[in-house]
Order: sequence, then structure tokens, then C-alpha cells
Amino acid sequence: MRTLFNTHHFTSRKQHGFTIVELLIVIVVIGILATISLVAFNGVQAKAADVVLKSDLKNASTQLEIAKVESGSYPDDDGSDLPRSEGTTLEYTAASGDYCLTASSSRASTAFHLDSTTGTITEGPCTGHEGTGGDGDVAFDQPNDCPTGFIPVPGNSLFNTQGGFCAMKYEAKNVGDVATSQAAGTPWVNISQTDAMTTSSAACDGCHLISEAEWLTIAHNVLDVDSNWSGGSVGSDYIYSGHNDNSPTGALAADTNDANGYYGTGNVSPSNQRRTLTLTNGEVIWDMAGNVRDWTSGQTSGGQPGASGFAYRQWNAIAGTGSLSPNPYPSYGTPAASNWTSDQGIGQIYSSSTEETGLRGFLRGGGWGSGSGAGVLSLGLGNSPSSTPSDVGFRVAR
Repeated sequence: MRTLFNTHHFTSRKQHGFTIVELLIVIVVIGILATISLVAFNGVQAKAADVVLKSDLKNASTQLEIAKVESGSYPDDDGSDLPRSEGTTLEYTAASGDYCLTASSSRASTAFHLDSTTGTITEGPCTGHEGTGGDGDVAFDQPNDCPTGFIPVPGNSLFNTQGGFCAMKYEAKNVGDVATSQAAGTPWVNISQTDAMTTSSAACDGCHLISEAEWLTIAHNVLDVDSNWSGGSVGSDYIYSGHNDNSPTGALAADTNDANGYYGTGNVSPSNQRRTLTLTNGEVIWDMAGNVRDWTSGQTSGGQPGASGFAYRQWNAIAGTGSLSPNPYPSYGTPAASNWTSDQGIGQIYSSSTEETGLRGFLRGGGWGSGSGAGVLSLGLGNSPSSTPSDVGFRVAR
């Protein structure tokens, strides 16, 4: 008997693992997918935080409207008792029967503000300057009877200047020993803070050396104007910081044509050397930064922000805030500016938290050779009120 066997043929296939190239491709793909997921997640978180800020603004606004119905006016406090979510910072300013609320958070992509004149929520902080309601700004007063050569400045409740004031359009010039605001001539220099106070008071009825609060009011006002920034919007690239590159060496006269903001600097657009800045009311001011350092009436014998030893420092690098009043920090009044440095053109601070040897006067703006130290928030605290530096002048307010 013949037995038949079914013969099964098996095809043998060679088994092998991934090559190094294949493994690398897989790792790269996984990394890309993880990055996309993380970015998307962070974006969702930021959007969620934005929604929380907007909700907090609406809730706080409702509370303010209820308070007005009950008392006939909006509260005049700091708004610290307004409702808010955990982690939300609310800043409340009120003037002229209107108010503005700013909500910010470290988790959100930006700050938002709500203006009572429009009831709308807009990106960015309250600016604290005059407005008609169309741009979401608080409607603060400004004077309408400024002396010749002065411009009206909208007030700011953060610095207790709600009623507004008049300020010299140009740095003070010596015209027959009278402090005069005019384009012609170089600024009045080699003057002490003490003499600048006396000279300012004699300039006109009610005149005085510009105060720290008034300087900061102007500084925060111009910081909030798009056209003052080289990038065309607030916070983009840098704000113009005036004649500060020591070329030419020395202070410059101004021009009667406000469109000629680079007058005398040898520079043209684009350059940070532009000497003109525009306020929110359309007025133009010359040399708030650069040209010569300007005395304000501020004085301190201690409490300087910074660290041990006099040195120039970036505002956002200062650990100790000191006890100066009003608070000179960029974020005070402009929360979005908390991380701005001299790269954004705001200037630096020259101070020491430990080495004050006596009374110090406040020097603002920076001079013709201050370089990146110049800017509308530049602050020097190293000079006594009796010193007469050759690059120091002043500006008068009323």
C-alpha cells in the first residue's frame, strides 16, 4: 500500500527591525505632533483666559452701574472691592462721570478694557486720557486756556491729574532770563533744580516746574499713541526717543514745523532719533526724550528702586521697587508695559537702593549722549537739587 502524504510548502520570509533612519523619522514626526498639540493647547488656554477677563469686566461693570443708581455717581475709590475671578487684576479709573476698567491676567494673551462711554470691551489697557467714547478711553478734562507756547495735556486719575494741565511744548529757553517755550534757541541748561523751580514759577501766573505726576501723565499718554511707535502700533518695535546718540554733540534747537521731527539730528525715518511725540488729543510735544535731561520737581532722600550701587538698569530688571510716589514703573498705568525695556525706547533708570548720601532731584528723559538710557520714562536719581550739570534743563507746567 502506498501512503500519500500532503506536502505543505512554507514560504520563508526574512524578518527584520526598523533601521536607524526609520526610527529617526518616527521620532521627528512624534516631536512635531507633540509641538502642534502643545501650541494648540496653550492657544486654547489663552483664549479661555481671555473669556474670563471679558466676563469679569462685564460683572464689574454691572456692579458699578448698580452703585451709580444707588448713589447717583460712580465710586471714587480704587475699585478693589469689585468682583473678579481668581488671578484677575482689575484697574478702575473714574472721571467726568465716566469710568474705564482694565482686566489683566498672567494666563491671558493680552489685557482688555471696558469704557463706560461705549460699553464695549477692547483689547489693551485703559489709557487714562481724554476721549470721546469712540476709542474706549476715559473722558478726562484738559485746560483750554494755556499760555503761549504751552499745550493742553489730558489728565490721568492714576497720577491725580484728572483736570489736566498745560505744559511747555518745547524745553524751556532762556529769553531775557525768562523761561520761554519756543522752537528757536537751545534749551536753558547749567541750572539747578532749585533755580529751575524759582525760574518756572516766574514764567507765568500759576506756572511751576513740571511735577513727577505731570511728567508721568504725559509719558503714559504718548506711550499709548500708535504713531509714536516705529512699528505703527503701541508696543511694536520702539517709541521714538529723541536726540540721544551724541551726534551732533550738544543740545539742539527745535523747528516750528512739527512734521520735521528729526530736525538737527542728521537722521531721517526710520530712526529712533525723532524728537516729536503726539498726545492723544493731537498736540505735539518736543524733546520729552533726549536733547537735554529735564528736572521735575520730584525729590527723594531714600527709597530708590533698584539695587546696591548707582548704575543704569532696565526697569523690568529691578527687584526692589522702592518707595517713590507716584510709582514711576512703566506698568503703573500701562500694564502691557511690564516687560518693556530700552529696546522699546522707554529708557532706563539710574539709581541706587543703598547709596543715597543726601537729597536727590529727579532728572527725566535723558540727554543728547544718553543712548539707550534715554526715553520718556528715563529717570536719573544721582544728582542733588543744587547741582548744575551741563546737559540738564527743565520744562514748565501750569
